[in-house]
This record gives sequence, structure tokens and C-alpha cells, in this order.
Amino acid sequence: MDIITTTDALDAFCKRLSSAEFITVDTEFHRETTYWPLLCLVQVAGPDEAHCIDSLADGIDLSPLYDLFHDPKIVKVFHAARQDLEIFFHKADLIPAPLFDTQVAAMVCGFGESVGYETLVSKLTSSKVDKSQRFTDWTRRPLSEKQIEYALADVVYLREVYDKLKSQLESSDRAPWVAEEMGILTSPKTYDLSPDESWRRLKSREKKPRYLAILREVSAWRERTAQKQDTPRRRVIKDDALIELAALKPTNEKALSQTRLSKHLARSKHAADIFAAITRGIETPDDLCPKVPRSLEKPPGLGPVIDLLKVLLKARCEGSDVALKLVATVDDLEKIACDDNADVAALSGWRRELFGADAIRLKHGQLALGLSPDSKTVDVMERSQG
Repeated sequence: MDIITTTDALDAFCKRLSSAEFITVDTEFHRETTYWPLLCLVQVAGPDEAHCIDSLADGIDLSPLYDLFHDPKIVKVFHAARQDLEIFFHKADLIPAPLFDTQVAAMVCGFGESVGYETLVSKLTSSKVDKSQRFTDWTRRPLSEKQIEYALADVVYLREVYDKLKSQLESSDRAPWVAEEMGILTSPKTYDLSPDESWRRLKSREKKPRYLAILREVSAWRERTAQKQDTPRRRVIKDDALIELAALKPTNEKALSQTRLSKHLARSKHAADIFAAITRGIETPDDLCPKVPRSLEKPPGLGPVIDLLKVLLKARCEGSDVALKLVATVDDLEKIACDDNADVAALSGWRRELFGADAIRLKHGQLALGLSPDSKTVDVMERSQG
């Protein structure tokens, strides 16, 4: 079986890969009952061999693998890397680099929005990925031959996918575009799970600073509790109950017991901590309360400008075979319509070259849009002045 269960075998495998130009990597993990993902399996392939690494095997030390991830001479290839990188960041305080994410590269190469691995393998290798084990329980041991074969496929086919995408990027001079995106994926800030910032993920309509201060405190309490107990957030308290606590501000057992969604916590072990968190929010100085930026106020008549920017974006992306989602969002377009110097990705780097600079020129009447003679494409034209 192509599975590594000992540190010695892992060390030998990693040494054999130390001269490789790239390795392909994938993981299998379990998160349904924990806060932190439980790493169950790591699949790694080099040019000539591929193995599953049983991260749950008794006594196995993953240090040789982590050393390989640190090696600056070897490109680490993932597909849709973010969750995998988050696991390694919080488990070993590392982010594999240099990095190549085939999902991002595929979007740059015209394969559409967030293209899936199975689709990419089919289009680039003419192979078909067996997904019969997609919902398998990776915590159970021993693993079957079928499970291991399934897991290895995710890194074996990835070698050819990487080679073909890399060639396309080099021929189109777009490798720097992907490199720019990898800078975001390899930044520790991307994986920061600061409890004090967790309130931003909650969907609440109320925007008053005092309310947000209380919401920040109760959400941070839940986050720390979930992390400490290694349990899903929802098992500590659900999102809508946090929003209720911030709105009603109960600071004693009687008040908490009269709530609709949180009353079961009145006599729980968490009650005192909840009251303390709410009190901290109530007592937060005004100038330290969170403030949510007001929604962008669009001046009258700006709608058609935004519509034109949408047409320009689609024309530029379709003409260059780049996924729209990677270049700009509707929110970005609204900000650009209001402000030439809007703080959006579309106005910097390769995105500005592809779209942003022309978006500003279109706003100021320096460019015009029109249908091609065959009425099948949109032409972007210089507009005569005067």
C-alpha cells in the first residue's frame, strides 16, 4: 500500500523529493466535531512517486514534511489551497512556499470561475477522477486500498495539470499574475483567526457602535471558548443567539432567562462569562466602539456608469480569457464609479493593466464601447475629443 505510517519512512520519502522542482500536495481532514481541522491524511507526489502520509499514525512526526514545505527550491502545488494552508499554518506555524494554486492559475487561463479539480483534470488530461470516496470518513483506520487510491489521484493528476497550466502561463506571459495572487495566499494575515475580529463574520443588520461593541465582545468570548474546547462555534452558541445577546444586553441570570434564543444559557457554566463579555461591551469607551463604514452612496445618475463598467469588464475578461471574479466584483465597480482612486484590487497590479486603467478612462469619456460589425463582440475604442 502507498501509505507512510512511520517517521523514518516519511524522512526517506522527503529526502528523495528534495531534488524535485515541484511537488503536488493535498489533504484529507475532518472538521464536523472540532474547531480546529483534524488532519487525517497528507498526499504528496513528486515527479516519479506518490504516497499518502498517515498523520494519525501512532508516533509519526511530520517534521520531515514540514522541512520539505520550507525548501525554497521546490514549488508546492495545490488545488484550491486555502483550507490546506490554513491547516498547516495553525498546526505547524508554516505556510508552504513557493506556492502554486492550480485553481487560481486556471482562472487566469480562462477556465472560468473557481473551476473544480475534477473538471480541470478532465479538460487538461482527458482523465476522469473517481469521486466515489468523496464522503468517506478519513478518521477511521485502517484505510482501504480504495480510499488510498482515491486520495492519491488528487496529487497524481495534479502533476500534469500543473505542467500544462505552467506552460500556458509562460506562453501568455501571465505567470506574474498568478505569483501576485500567491502573495495573498502565503500571507499569515490571510489565516488570522483573531477572536476580536470574529464579529465581522456575523450577519447583523444593526450598525450602531454600542451594539457592535457588545457583539464584538460576545463573539470574541465564543471564539476563545470554541478554540480552547476545540469544538465548533455553533456548539458553544449559535450566531443568531449572539446577535440576540448584543441586542438585549442581559447582564444577570433573570434577564438572560427571559431571552428567546439564549435562555438555556442562564444556568450554564458560560453564564458568568457571557455577562462579563456584555458588560465589557457596554463599558467600552465611545471612541473604541467599532464603526462600520456607511454604505457607498451612489450619486444620482451613476447607475448607467456602473452598467458600462460591467460591460467593459466582461469585454476585457472574455477577450483575455480571464475569469471575471478574479478581476473585479460588482462592489469594486461601484467604488470605481464613485472614486478614481478607490481602494480596490482592480486598480492595482495586473488587474489595472487588464481593466482598471481603462475603467477610469471610460468614466472620463476617453473610451467608448460599441458593437463589432458582426454584432458578436464589444469593441473598446478611443473616443475622439473635441
